[in-house]
Amino acid sequence: MHRTTRAAVCERLTEEHALMRPLPAAMPDTERRFVTRVPAQPYLRVDRNDYSLDPRLVGRRVELRVSQREVIAVALDTGELACRHRRSFAGGLTICDPAHQTELEHQRARRRQRHEVDVEIRPLARYDQLIPA
Repeated sequence: MHRTTRAAVCERLTEEHALMRPLPAAMPDTERRFVTRVPAQPYLRVDRNDYSLDPRLVGRRVELRVSQREVIAVALDTGELACRHRRSFAGGLTICDPAHQTELEHQRARRRQRHEVDVEIRPLARYDQLIPA
């Protein structure tokens, strides 16, 4: 017996089922969707986890779709897949695709090579000539 309704719960449930409409054939889309730019460090935070994105898409806009099972990002201008990760509900994780990590390391190596400057190495005797003792 339910204390408030003074009825048996199983009997009331049968009555309620008769009044309810049937569920739709196709369930509604429950994915969360966001549009954002890929940051310089190509990771996006969803809930408490960071998911890697394709580093070649830095600065471009992507649509991020978060479902109960996966996190997907697609570039808005070309439709390229920026990431597809299995969603994790544990907190504080960084989920990184090995292909994204490899491309990020290649980009960082190219950037370092571009910024290297040849510096002339002079003998110390030259400085002794310039500064009187």
